[in-house]
Order: sequence, then structure tokens, then C-alpha cells
Amino acid sequence: MMNWSSRVVSAVVTLAWCATAVYSAEEDVVRVFIFAGQSNMVGSDSKAQDIKRFGPFVGLDVPQSNVRFSYCIGREDKTQSDGWDELQPVNNVVGPELSFAREVSQNTDGPIAIIKVAAGGTHLGGDWNPDQPTGFKMYPLALQWIRDALADLEKQGIKYRLEGFMWHQGENDMFDQDYMPNYGKNLKNFLASWRRDLNAPELRFYIGELCTKTIWGMDLRPRMYAISLGQTEVTTNDPLSDYVATSHVGVEIGGGGGLHYHYGTLGQLQHGVNYAQAYLRNIGKEHTVARPLKLWPYKPKSKVKLFVLAGHRNMEGERAFVQDLPKLDAAENLLKDDSDIAYKYSLGGGYKTSLGWEPLGPANFYDTFGPELSFARTLREAGVENIAIAKFTHSGSQIIDWTPEGSEAKSRNLYSAFIVFIKESMQELQQKGHEVELAGVFYHVGENDMSWGPFRQGAPDRMRSLITQSRTDLNLPQLRWYVSQQPPTDDDSVNKIDVTSKLEELFGTDQNIAHIKAFDLPAQEKKLVLDANGIVWLGDRIAREYLKRQ
Repeated sequence: MMNWSSRVVSAVVTLAWCATAVYSAEEDVVRVFIFAGQSNMVGSDSKAQDIKRFGPFVGLDVPQSNVRFSYCIGREDKTQSDGWDELQPVNNVVGPELSFAREVSQNTDGPIAIIKVAAGGTHLGGDWNPDQPTGFKMYPLALQWIRDALADLEKQGIKYRLEGFMWHQGENDMFDQDYMPNYGKNLKNFLASWRRDLNAPELRFYIGELCTKTIWGMDLRPRMYAISLGQTEVTTNDPLSDYVATSHVGVEIGGGGGLHYHYGTLGQLQHGVNYAQAYLRNIGKEHTVARPLKLWPYKPKSKVKLFVLAGHRNMEGERAFVQDLPKLDAAENLLKDDSDIAYKYSLGGGYKTSLGWEPLGPANFYDTFGPELSFARTLREAGVENIAIAKFTHSGSQIIDWTPEGSEAKSRNLYSAFIVFIKESMQELQQKGHEVELAGVFYHVGENDMSWGPFRQGAPDRMRSLITQSRTDLNLPQLRWYVSQQPPTDDDSVNKIDVTSKLEELFGTDQNIAHIKAFDLPAQEKKLVLDANGIVWLGDRIAREYLKRQ
């Protein structure tokens, strides 16, 4: 393994800090990023050998020789680098630094370095407390590790500047009745202490959201919300801090019901991209791909059929990668943008939104796609014309977030934004002179809800509330809903709740609701989430249900 301390670099200048917004591409200045936190910063439950399974991230198991890496990972048994190494997985574990480094390197000039200090199951109120550290005393340990790493750069004559501090932590604080309500105050002190102790008064922090897609986002919903309030309080009031959304990233599929509390391999890779995009946005280097709809596809004053697709993990397309489409029969053509269909979207709870109407095509984050592609193809092949598609998803949500009542975690409520999205989509088409037919709302039942007893039990009533109120608020009492359901989780912990029969009973009383039992899916490797083949199949299946009812 290459050791960067063995290299001799001329010019001895150390820059203790620099405002991130002033980007400099000086080739001899190393931008140093700090990664710190607990298990979802460590990369727990990930495996480097699985990276090759995820098309956008292939190759990240190989050392990145252009990136310096210093690390101290773990609690009792720490894994530490000997000076500066080249960036790569440590102990077969995938951390967000791998994809972060590649994304930043591909979109900026000049060298970067990463210092990582992380340990699972640690608290901000205790272990990471700058003033009175307890437990594993992570703050003083990290401070010394960072100082030593920077001193090593100075010793080698390497110019550097501290460019950003990536922080993902908070899960363990929500179990402590003192730490939880004081998370915001503790975080504010944490940021101020680092800036003071590193002599970096303008060091920018990137605070990672706790992922609501995990089991903790369900059974510990009020506690997760309390931590998020502390995080957003700090990032709202501190101009040199950013709140980085992570609830839309992939999450490891666990045993039993399938729910987990760690990102796992895929989630960690996407997690790192989130930090990179936040950083690149701050320095004006965000990588975006324009997808303009160059010509409006519909004749003046013609009638447009608007199809609204909505839902969670599989309607978003969590594990369906465009790199897999050429491997599927008759699916490669789905890679091409279709300029005859206007497409509008809000994905990941607003993490990515379209710039007005775009051509239908793969537009998701992380090179993923949803069932909208095969859905539209099936309709077109059946002769349906003047199609427009509006897609609203959040894979980190549960059905309760879509209800008009919502939950105590108010920032997670989606209903109002969903209704506004539909109204605006219709109005925009009408303003272009079209009569608009809202052909239906195509909603895929929440996958996570099927894996946890209380939410599985409550799913039918929550669906009733969502459908009933949407018809009222859209002033469309006969609005058709097409509700697709994949095989509900098969596990002893939830099998006693016959959710399918409950949904059948609910939907059977309403002729304008189609209950689409998507139970004959192609074989899937994982519970809850569908691969590219499954997503293509799902889009075709719900389109055929629509055609059958015409």
C-alpha cells in the first residue's frame, strides 16, 4: 500500500482555513475534508465486494491513488492508518468517503485529502462532547488525530486548506432523555469548538440527515424528529453549515421483515454523493445534466391525458439502475429520452425536481429509474396518445406521511405538497391551452409499511384518508386511483395482519379504485426493493391495468 508520507513535496505553506465558497484550483494546495460520526459514517453492514453490483459505483473498490486518506475507525478495537494512505475501503467496509472523493475529483481540479474518525454507537452529548467528553472520548481523540494528520502534511511541505467537515451522527442521542432535546444546543457548541480548536473560524460543516427510511424512522419516529429539529435549527442559523438530505438513499435489507437501521453498501455510496453534491453546489461546481423539452409535443388546444405516479421505494426506483437495462430483453430502448411525452417530477421528497417539463426518460438521482418508463411504453404501444406524466415520490416516507393528518414528525408530511404538485401540473398544461384529463393517480403501496406491524395494520385506513381527501381537494370526486401492491412481507412478525384482505375490502366498495395485485413479480433477490427487471415489469403491469379499464 502506498504511504503518502514517503513523498517529498516542495514549498512549505500551511493554510489553516479558507471559506469554502471561494473555490481555488491551485494544483499544489490540498483540500482537506473531515468525515466524522457514528455507525452510518463508519459504513456498518456494508461490503466492498458488493460495490460491483451497483452500476453507477463500479470501480470504487479499487484504491483511489490520487486521494490521500488518514483514518481512525472504531471504538474498542480501532483500525488506524499509518500516516497517509491512498483512499480505499478499510476492512472491507464501504464508507461515504469513497464516492464523495470520486464525485469531487471528477468535477473539480486539484488534489484532495480525507481524514476520517468515526465510531459506531457514540453520542454527541457524551463521547463527542468537546467540553466534558465521556465514554470513548471521541472529541479529543478526533482532534488529536486531525492535528497529527495536518502536521504530517506540514512536515512534508504540503500546502493545504481545511475545506469541509462532514458529520453524520445522532441516532444514539435519541435514546438519552437529556441528549435528545439538547441536540441542537450540543451541535452548535460542537461546530464552534472545532472552528476554535482547528483555528478555522470559517470551516463549513455538512450535517447529514438521519435516514427516515430505516426501521428507526418508523418505530422511533418522534425521537428521530427531535434530532432533526436540532440539526435544522443549527443549519438554519449557521450560514457556514448545510443540512444534507439522506432519507432517499438506499438502506440495507435486513433479516426478518427486511427493515434495517444502517445504509449498507448502496446507501453508503449514495450517502457520499450527497455530501459531494452539497459541497460542489457551495463552490458553484454542481454537476447537472440539462434535459430540455425542445419542442412542445402536443398540438394546440388538444386534450392531454395526465398520469400521476406516486409512492415510495419502488415507485422511485431505489435499486433499478440504468446500467442494467441493456441486460434485459427489449428494455434497452427505455434509455432514450422520449420527447413526445412531457414529464415532470419531484423525487426523494423534493431532493431532485425537474426544470419544468422535460422529455420522459431516466432522470432519477444515482442513475436509477422508476416504472414510469415501461408504463409509458406500454400505453404508447396500445395506441394511447397525448400522454403527460407527473411523478411525485419519496422513498424515505411511509403512508402516514401522505395522509392529510400526517404525524408528529411534521417536517415529513407530504400531503399538501403532493396536492399542490398535481394542481400545478394540471394548471401548467391548461395554461398552454390544453384540456387536461387527470387519467388517474397510480400509487404503489409503501413497502416499509408492510414490514412493521403497527404501520401494516394502519395501512388501509391511511389509504382511505389519502384517497378521500385528495378527491375533495382536487375537486374531482370520481378521481380514479390505481393502487398497486407487491407481495406483502412474509415474516412471522407481521403475517398475522392480513393487509391484503383489508385493502381488498376497502377498495371493493369504490368502483373508481383499482387494486392491482402485483404478486407475480419476476424473482427478486431482496425483500421490499425491486431490481431493474422488477421495476420494468411493474410499470408494464400498472399500465395494463389502466388499459383494461378503458
